Amino acid sequence: MFYEFADLKFFILLLVVAYFVWHYWRRYPRLSGHFKYSTLRYARQVPVTLRQRLRRYFFLLRTLILALLVVGLARPRSGTQMQEVTTEGIDIMLVLDVSSSMLAEDFKPKNRIEAAKAVAKEFIQGRTNDPIGLVIFAGEAFTQCPLTLDYGVLYQILDNVQVAPREWDGTAIGNGLATAVARLKESRAKSKVIILLTDGRNNAGEVDPITAAQLAQTFNIRVYTIGAGTRGRALYPVEDPIFGKRYVSMQVEIDEDLLRRIAEMTGGRYFRATDSEKLRQIYKEIGELEKTRIEVKEFTRYRELYVWFAGLALALLVVEVVLGNTYLRKLP
Repeated sequence: MFYEFADLKFFILLLVVAYFVWHYWRRYPRLSGHFKYSTLRYARQVPVTLRQRLRRYFFLLRTLILALLVVGLARPRSGTQMQEVTTEGIDIMLVLDVSSSMLAEDFKPKNRIEAAKAVAKEFIQGRTNDPIGLVIFAGEAFTQCPLTLDYGVLYQILDNVQVAPREWDGTAIGNGLATAVARLKESRAKSKVIILLTDGRNNAGEVDPITAAQLAQTFNIRVYTIGAGTRGRALYPVEDPIFGKRYVSMQVEIDEDLLRRIAEMTGGRYFRATDSEKLRQIYKEIGELEKTRIEVKEFTRYRELYVWFAGLALALLVVEVVLGNTYLRKLP
């Protein structure tokens, strides 16, 4: 809430009021009658009455009335600013590959899956009013978090994501994409987006990736695909029953043609992330491409306060008239 005057120009009238005050006090000694006495000794012993004291300040009452009227003419008012925010949010499903190959340590500080989780959290932090969900896939696909605005819950779920156990290891890109489409198809958002990250080739699942892409196309869902992995060979940790943990060098095989085709079919884009920093830049670029539209309308509601000043001036005027003709009446 704030206070202001709608017509400040009326304050110039205070100069006129000030002039009358100055003129009055300049002429005050000549406004009273005079008597000549041979001595003032007895006159000084006469006490000053309350009526005489009040009469001296009678002019100040009239001045206050004029000042209040001037303030009233300037229209003091209080205002309350309000905002009407209209947002067109984007529904986003993150689809994350959790096959065992995501343990490859070509992404710092630890491996691909930890880098993907960290960058995904940074991406979520940069969104506002956008429902975001999470699907993970390996040999099968699972919805870890439906569309939500509770990003805190989504962070906790991402922290707990681990690579798939051996019994459902694999890379079912079609299943992961189809699961995300199923979560978005009923959405009423004007923009629906899937960000799919994988580091391998489709080798499992019941749904063909192109069929899943056609489903996304049918429901106007854009798919951004990310191939995560260095070019050439990368080190993978393996657990040896005799020697314990050791590393093997394996060729990085990402089906870029498939990922590029999925993106082109749905109006999205394909990106290749060869390290953590490149992955971070890709998510940032996707964030720039998919900006939430926020429209803010501001308006101010005013409450006029001049009536209080005008009312007080009127009340004081009544007091002045009543006292001037009764208790403080001055006879010539």
